[in-house]
Amino acid sequence: MEDIDVPTPDGTMDAKLFHPAGHGPWPAVIMMPDAGGIRPAFEHMARRLADAGYVVLLPNVFYREGRATSLQLAGSFSDEAYRKRIYALIATLTPERIRADGAAELDFLAKDPRVKGPRVGVVGYCMSGSFAVRIAADHPTVVAAAASNHGGRLATEAPDSPHRRVGDVRGELYFGHADQDGSMPADAIQRLEEALKQSRARYRSELLPGARHGYAVEDAPAFDKGASEQHWQRLLDLFGRTLKS
Repeated sequence: MEDIDVPTPDGTMDAKLFHPAGHGPWPAVIMMPDAGGIRPAFEHMARRLADAGYVVLLPNVFYREGRATSLQLAGSFSDEAYRKRIYALIATLTPERIRADGAAELDFLAKDPRVKGPRVGVVGYCMSGSFAVRIAADHPTVVAAAASNHGGRLATEAPDSPHRRVGDVRGELYFGHADQDGSMPADAIQRLEEALKQSRARYRSELLPGARHGYAVEDAPAFDKGASEQHWQRLLDLFGRTLKS
């Protein structure tokens, strides 16, 4: 693991970079954390993906508010003050900022000699599931595959809702939905899938019965080992077909 800095139009994004043993090159994946940011659980997940044969970039998506080591994002959503703070941070990540940051991350990876380009994968969790969709739509010639795991607010009535962008995606998409997820209820899943059917995107969208929001993340209260392993199976299959072939 390396601590790195990624230049962006708004400053410097701190991040961590993982890669397999050896000299490469290997295909690259951007793994975006949930609202809890960079922490040991996501470092372990990034290492697992790297050990499967990928260069993995784990960015601090809240870098405009401070470096990951200073943000102190640990807490519980049952705490109202914590919840308000996290939602305020999430609100700073506008589609325009996500587009700019995605471009900076992809540019960084393109310049790393250990990366076997030019196609890249993206994976997001909870809030960043929608980021994966947006980056795939913003950079259709570069993003070969994008995955959202228990992603929230993927299909809303908002004019800039992520589901309205799936027609811009040229890579393959995967969506794993938590059962009875307040951030992505059944009607939203239906709206997303209708948009996917009307698009030219290749995709898989599935509901994991009994799994709760956060099922894939190792330190989440809703972590579900069975559902998490299914997520890993889907992820490795997706990236194996689109990035290693």
